[in-house]
Amino acid sequence: MTPTREQAFALLTQHTKNERLVWHGLSVEAVMRHFAKKWGEDEEKWGVIGLVHDLDWEMYPEQHCEKTKEILEAEEWPDDYIRSILSHGWGLVTDIKPEHQMEKALFATDELTGLVTATALMRPSKSVLDMTAKSVKKKWKQQSFAAGVNREIIQQGAEMLGMEIGELITETIEAMRTVAAEIGLEGEPGV
Repeated sequence: MTPTREQAFALLTQHTKNERLVWHGLSVEAVMRHFAKKWGEDEEKWGVIGLVHDLDWEMYPEQHCEKTKEILEAEEWPDDYIRSILSHGWGLVTDIKPEHQMEKALFATDELTGLVTATALMRPSKSVLDMTAKSVKKKWKQQSFAAGVNREIIQQGAEMLGMEIGELITETIEAMRTVAAEIGLEGEPGV
């Protein structure tokens, strides 16, 4: 079975009731689709994996990734989809190292979307539409800002992808702009 975007979204919203966590899934989906397109890969597959990567986070934070694996196996998702999703927890909750470009992109941008979101919400416009990497890099240095965002993981992911952190941030912002209205970050540009 090749999961569709509709099936993935239904599964996400079945297991995730918190709107902000759904928005996070949509953010990561957009970023994964962006990179898939940029690198000539399967946008649908990359997007679906990004959408459900935190499927178990709300209900089972102590069993993060374990429960996602169980849920997706029960839904008969392909093994390579499951492996890719599990790899985003490498070094934290799994020992599955990101090997493929798709896995590296998910590993690098999962935490980064959180930092971009937090930065956007601190802006007068409350938007990603008028934001640049410079704003995120400024907040990056403030360890107390979005303290839950693991900057080491982002840095490690950027290195895996062979990208400078500024380039990774710019690409992530660009991708998140495509879903700004759906993720509550359209704000009031120009404010």
